[in-house]
Amino acid sequence: MNGLQTHTYRDGTTALTGWVARPDGQPRGAIVVYPTIANIGECVAGRAALLAQAGFLVLVADFYGAAPEDSLDIHEQARELRADTAIYRRRLVAAIEATQALPEADGLPVGAIGFCMGGQAVLEIAREGVNLAAVISLHGVLDSTSPAKQGDTIHPRILICHGDKDPLVPREQVFGFMQEMDAVDADWHLHIYSKAKHGFTDPASDLRQLDAVAYDASADRQSWAATLNFLDEIFPLEKAV
Repeated sequence: MNGLQTHTYRDGTTALTGWVARPDGQPRGAIVVYPTIANIGECVAGRAALLAQAGFLVLVADFYGAAPEDSLDIHEQARELRADTAIYRRRLVAAIEATQALPEADGLPVGAIGFCMGGQAVLEIAREGVNLAAVISLHGVLDSTSPAKQGDTIHPRILICHGDKDPLVPREQVFGFMQEMDAVDADWHLHIYSKAKHGFTDPASDLRQLDAVAYDASADRQSWAATLNFLDEIFPLEKAV
């Protein structure tokens, strides 16, 4: 899939299968990509390949460990995984630890990027206090059952790319996220695309025939440009080993 190689890792007793993309030369940083609720697909695999072309060592995380059978199974597995925030965050952190354990990742700064469910996942990692350089959420849900609270430290710089017409993330949730992050003095950036719905980076969104989900070519281009610019600022090429 787009030249990615499978990579097995574990969360406790659960065997997981990620996908690794490697740059041609020495990487300037490592990125964990958290996919959509359906796990890795062509769109996410393509973004991982693009990140490798930009000089990053990339691991696409596995949410479940077992391939969902259909859309009902996908949502059931996602519901079970997210039912306990501590268990969910442990699964997410397992992918970071697997990335850091790659031989090429030794000494590299690490960031995380997520799409849809993955966009929510990277924010859960930030709330958990994981010391990453950056997290980027693309059309992810912004609230949490365990929000950051006074005294917590949010280590990574945060970029949110959000569609204003996403019914899963109404404006009240956006404002709530801003207040949550301000209360813990997080370093956040928010880009909002007025016409975009959920899933705006994936051309296959239009095939799903769901009112909440649609591809938006302009928001896709702008959010990806913002993603690469954000990464260039935090992982500058001149600091690559």
